[in-house]
Amino acid sequence: MRTCLRLLTILAFSSSLALADEVKRTWTFDDDATGAIAKGFTNEVGQWVVVNSEKGKALAQRAKNPDDTFNVALANEPKVKDVDLSVRMKAIAGNNDQGGGLVWRARDAKNYYIARYNPLEVNFRVYKVVDGKRTMFQNADIPHTSGWHTLRVVMKGDHIECFHDGEKYLDVHDSTFTEPGRIGLWSKSDAQSEFDDLTLEGR
Repeated sequence: MRTCLRLLTILAFSSSLALADEVKRTWTFDDDATGAIAKGFTNEVGQWVVVNSEKGKALAQRAKNPDDTFNVALANEPKVKDVDLSVRMKAIAGNNDQGGGLVWRARDAKNYYIARYNPLEVNFRVYKVVDGKRTMFQNADIPHTSGWHTLRVVMKGDHIECFHDGEKYLDVHDSTFTEPGRIGLWSKSDAQSEFDDLTLEGR
């Protein structure tokens, strides 16, 4: 009996530790001052500022950078490995590029996973970026409609699943980045976009 009770205590303690490691957070940007980067984020590359949007506020990328530039904003905390990450995105402008996407397991501004939607190319893609070099895993062509769209990424272990407006389009495996990292937002070149309701569940 004592052995069973001891085992149950250990299991309960382990479960509480696992629950303690879970992270659930949403960034609406509504409490952030406009004209500056959102609190808790780092402007790595580009010009990331909080703006007034249709319903409250959003975090926007405003820079018009050269074609080979990856604009990145990273949340300082938390660092997580397995993620269920989503964001609403609206493409505002861009001649070379448009749209943007989600970053996760980021070591820094040059090493991370990225899933992005590009309205100009009408495609949804998932990549890894290593030392600033981008490598594509998979592509899906999706017709573009104006307005807000929801991007979502789920990664557990080496398995990546990517969703656009609730439908899964991309499914790949990769083990380049195996450690917990930062999450963030991304656009390329002169893609000016707004992001809102960034939501994370992870550990």
